[in-house]
Order: sequence, then C-alpha cells, then structure tokens
Amino acid sequence: MLTLQEVNTKYFDVLKELGNIGAGNATTAIANMLGLRIDMNVPEVSFLPVEELGTAIGAEDEVIVGIMLGVEQDINGSMMFLMDMNSAHHIVNRLMMRPDDYAEAFDEMDLSAIKEIGNIIAGSYLSALSGLTNLTIAPTVPFVAVDMAAAILSVPAVQFGIFGDNALMINTKFSDDLGIQGYFILMPEEDSYEKILTSLGLTV
Repeated sequence: MLTLQEVNTKYFDVLKELGNIGAGNATTAIANMLGLRIDMNVPEVSFLPVEELGTAIGAEDEVIVGIMLGVEQDINGSMMFLMDMNSAHHIVNRLMMRPDDYAEAFDEMDLSAIKEIGNIIAGSYLSALSGLTNLTIAPTVPFVAVDMAAAILSVPAVQFGIFGDNALMINTKFSDDLGIQGYFILMPEEDSYEKILTSLGLTV
C-alpha cells in the first residue's frame, strides 16, 4: 500500500498533472454552460491528509457551497467542488439570467442549478481522468450543502474517510471578470492511487 510520503515523493508531479488536466476540462465545461470565455490560472495542487482540509481553504466559520459526490467503478472514492458564496452567486445568477449583484438566499431552484453545475463539473473532470488512464470512472448523484466550511469539510473526513486518509486538492481561480474561485478535492481509495498510477504505465 502506498503511503502519503511515497505518493508525495515519487508521484506527486503525475497526480498534479492529472489534477491540472481535470480542472481544465471542468473549466471548459463551465464556460460552455455559461456561454462565456473563462480563463483559468494554473491551479495550485496539494496532497494532504483529510483532517487538514478544514483549514486548507480558509476560515472554518466561512459559509461556502459544497457539491459532494461519490466516484465508482474502476476506482472508488469521493470528490468535492467547493465555492465561496460570491462565486456560487455569480454562477447561479448567470444561469438564471439575474443581475450580478443579486444575493438572496438560495431557493430550491437555485440549489437544483448548483447540483446540475456539480454534475457537469464532476462529469467533465472524471471524463478527463478516464481518458488519460483508460479506466472507467463514474460519478454518483451529487449532494449540495450550504454551510460553514468546517461542517462541509467534516463530511469527507467522516463519511468519505472510509475511502482513505489522503486528498488531492486543486485550488482553481477562474477569470478575474467573474471572480470565481473553486476548489476540487479528489479522494480516491488508497488502492485506487495504485490503479491510477499503474494505468499510466508507472511501476508502483
């Protein structure tokens, strides 16, 4: 079984590149959905223990939007896409054709739109990963939460902790005119790391 140290030392660059490509694919999907040209800064990628996620994206008491789903078939685990409230409002307002400064609490229709965003983001992200590895990777139905970061990030730490102790976190900043910032968090089962690396022709 690969340890966190081994992955960080030997394979981090490979996982980082997978993260970059997946995030790029997802960004293109968001741009197409919103009918916009969206530029993406080079993502910051880190590989860290699940229990450190709570402080990795900022203040634990900040209210954020989390889209969470499972990953299954050839690899198993979970995935999250997190946005601050401003970013979530930007995207939902664009989809609903509202003024950019609309900031009322999300209603059921808004949450449904966010869930669909999650479907598109996760599908395009995992499609890129599947294409690179030739593995069959499918998302489950997403779950949306609007809560403090600490509460949302306790979900992978507890519920998805069964899939392994480590997470690949990708901090992605989109074009400045929209001011959208998102975090992708991919948490494969421990033996799924080996499947991913082996599928890329690496000796594990």
